[in-house]
Amino acid sequence: MKKNKNKYLSIYERVRDDIVSGVYAKNTKLPSKRTMADEYGVSVITVEHAYELLSEEGYIMPMEKKGYFVIYAPDSFFEVASDMPEKNEVQLKSPAKSTFINKFDDYELSFSQYARMMRRVISIYGEELTLKSPGFGTEHMRKTLAAYLRRSRRIDVDYNRIIIGSGAEYLYSMIVKVLGRNIIYGIENPSYEKIGYVYKSEGVRCRMLNLGNDGIESNALWKSDVNVLHITPYRSYPSGVTATASKKHEYLKWCNEKNAIIIEDDFESEFSPSRRPEETVFYLNHGKNVIYVNTFTKTIGSFIRTAYMVLPENLVPLFNERMSYCACTVPTPEQYVISELIDSGEFERHINRVRRKKREQIR
Repeated sequence: MKKNKNKYLSIYERVRDDIVSGVYAKNTKLPSKRTMADEYGVSVITVEHAYELLSEEGYIMPMEKKGYFVIYAPDSFFEVASDMPEKNEVQLKSPAKSTFINKFDDYELSFSQYARMMRRVISIYGEELTLKSPGFGTEHMRKTLAAYLRRSRRIDVDYNRIIIGSGAEYLYSMIVKVLGRNIIYGIENPSYEKIGYVYKSEGVRCRMLNLGNDGIESNALWKSDVNVLHITPYRSYPSGVTATASKKHEYLKWCNEKNAIIIEDDFESEFSPSRRPEETVFYLNHGKNVIYVNTFTKTIGSFIRTAYMVLPENLVPLFNERMSYCACTVPTPEQYVISELIDSGEFERHINRVRRKKREQIR
């Protein structure tokens, strides 16, 4: 089974790379499933799985009785006009009681499972749990996260590029403290209200960049004067918009041309119904100029206030220099419990159960 899985993922990656590099241009028809199967020496079903993944991620589109056609267009981004639109400042409001509805409460890891793991951790580590955590998190949890990201998200980084904090909002504030307040932050419009509130409360200027059907509108993105772009590529709240493959590459093109920084908020993406985890912007840009942020609030439960971010390698010294004084806001026992959930395989089995259930609901 694993061998077949590796085969269809290899075909997926090869065809995806050919599409991005221009070997298969927009509107090009891909070779038939039978032709690809013969070329790679695999079954038609294996090729079909690879094509379905490419279709789910927005690289290709199936057309009945005609085949699969490329819809990814790297060079069709909006051509920036000379007129700059009026800049919209984020209006600071006190965060009202959250209206964020957890549609997947039934998918939370049960508290009894969490409590059982806590008892296990206490019996294994004992007084080690009373040790103060280093400022960026325990080495134990950071190494666990590095291994998990490597096998599950293809994010291959050393553990010293991972920082743990009590919730994504805490990490956003830390980013501002490191990058400074004299730069402009761009956020999606609409977006989860606390994102704009955190940045504004930190004293930075923000621009609201309108969302279209596939992500931030090209017009708004390329005309903006932002230095840091905060995006939620998977199911941005409250719009539910998911960035297409083309849009993700456009974000990276903008980021690299503007020498800007992207904050990728990957909230909830583990629960994608796709047979393969969502492709992260961090991975696509090899971690360059992208800060990856995620949280366990959705994947384990609303009672967990633990999040983490992965830094671009060039920002690690700056974070060490400017935030070395801080204390980690996540207690050591909680870090060990989450690590044990991951190391034991229970966390990933939980994720896979939820994803299977979501696929069944779509059918």
